Amino acid sequence: MKTAALSSPVPAAARPATGLRGRTVLWGGLGLLVALIAIGAFLPRWLVFLLTMAASHGLVSLGIVLLMRSGVVSFGQGLVFAIGGYAGALCFNQLGITDALLLTLAGGLAAVLVALPFAPLLARYRGIFFAMLTLALSMVCYGVLVKTNSLGGSDGFNMGRATLLGQTLSDERVAYVLYGVTVAVSGVLALLARVYFDSTRGLIAQAVRENELRVEYLGGSVRQAVALNFGMAAFAGGCGGALTVMSLGHIDPNFSYWTTSGEFVFVAILAGSQSVLAVFVASTLLEVVRSFSSLYFPNTWQLSLGLFLLLMIRFLPGGIGSLWMKKK
Repeated sequence: MKTAALSSPVPAAARPATGLRGRTVLWGGLGLLVALIAIGAFLPRWLVFLLTMAASHGLVSLGIVLLMRSGVVSFGQGLVFAIGGYAGALCFNQLGITDALLLTLAGGLAAVLVALPFAPLLARYRGIFFAMLTLALSMVCYGVLVKTNSLGGSDGFNMGRATLLGQTLSDERVAYVLYGVTVAVSGVLALLARVYFDSTRGLIAQAVRENELRVEYLGGSVRQAVALNFGMAAFAGGCGGALTVMSLGHIDPNFSYWTTSGEFVFVAILAGSQSVLAVFVASTLLEVVRSFSSLYFPNTWQLSLGLFLLLMIRFLPGGIGSLWMKKK
């Protein structure tokens, strides 16, 4: 009886409701995206920069949430973050590619190319073993970057000002335009992630977290699901790295350091694995708390972040996303 129930088609009455909800989320996300870009034109420059960093870093943390849904956590997301940033900066300085969208795409693809060879190996491990292996890869990348003088060594190097669709960005417009590009790219990838979460493959990845043996018994591939999520997480992290470098105008090996990866894990835990929007809300909260804590408590701002995370775990163990996803 249970087997028959599992294999039976979804009732016709349930399918339109699911499709309507998906369309509502999609159009609502697009509307929020347009509103955020429009509001940025009226915000002070310092706040525009803060939100730009929050969006680009949130995109990297979104990759960790993708992995969390399949039951693993990457402590080495700084690897793809750094690869994406270095790829974007090198394309600008060495290849003469200056368009912001092309640099973002180059960063994402470079991160995927670096991460994919390790995906089959990492897909075999779970728990602390997966976390430590990813952390080790990130620190190996950090060591290589520090010792590579052609890439600036421990000091890194600068990159010039990006363009957009062939248009040079003036001093007055550059911050807002890069904000708009960052929010647009992050928003589109976030909507695609939401679609993936609700797709068959996305639900299989979530089932892997609950019961790997049952997924294999039903004909799914656990390793393939984890490897796929790892590749998508690498693309998101690479795009986030390229977007961050374009706003900062500088890159150095600290992009791959373990503390950087720890911040992305911090955001993922703060957001939870239920909501895509919560990732960017958590990233914005982190940037705000860090900025004001370092301003008013310059010697103990890390303590403020730690207390903030402890309070969130105590009162919202499911993450920020549980505030609205629990009702659904």
